[in-house]
Amino acid sequence: MEKKNIEKLLNKLNNDFGFNLKYSDNFKMAFCHSSYANEKRIAKHLNYERLEFLGDAVVELTTSEFLFKKFSELSEGELTKLRASIVCEKTLVKYALLLKLDKCIFLGKGEEKMGGRSRAALLADIFESFTGALYLETNLETVKIFLNNTLFTEVKDLEYHTFVDYKTILQEFVSKIKLGNIEYQVLDSTGPSHLKTFTSGVVIDGKLYGSGSATTKKESEQLSAKEALEKLGYKD
Repeated sequence: MEKKNIEKLLNKLNNDFGFNLKYSDNFKMAFCHSSYANEKRIAKHLNYERLEFLGDAVVELTTSEFLFKKFSELSEGELTKLRASIVCEKTLVKYALLLKLDKCIFLGKGEEKMGGRSRAALLADIFESFTGALYLETNLETVKIFLNNTLFTEVKDLEYHTFVDYKTILQEFVSKIKLGNIEYQVLDSTGPSHLKTFTSGVVIDGKLYGSGSATTKKESEQLSAKEALEKLGYKD
């Protein structure tokens, strides 16, 4: 079933963007979870993780180039913050689901029962591993076309101020006013393992300044940082 879903994905990309993609070992490996490799007694390195390593670098490079050209007025620091807000778990998961990459993952039976196919961290990694495989099977220009029609649609028609990295802003502000050390803590988590809601708090110099709840720890930390900035009277 997973192989058929990968073939469907490749055919859709071929039809939508004029690619000539064919099912290959690289595309299979991009979706091979370690639990599946262990179950099938496949060599440990033959899973998605190496391709995720490559895809992460490819996504960062192409995103950097895209932002560099689009926002010619932004400084290095502003571009870095903007890139971090785009290439984040939440956005990668969004496009992994839109592309139905979750249907393509080869999982071990135990991981499947535990809801691994819905885990945000895995879906984000799979988006990057698929991008790594796409790069190996084609070239950087093809990857740019793919990302231009997926990930980059997040920023194409929007302005810089739409994207805010509250954690970085809080770190810089707290350092400026010499308030103390920042620490993020998980205050609570509810729901089954594959559909958890996390509540994180930001503690500065031993005092809780903000909290936030979301389906990922990273997002909940961003929301807690936003609340802390509001309590501290931060003005942009």
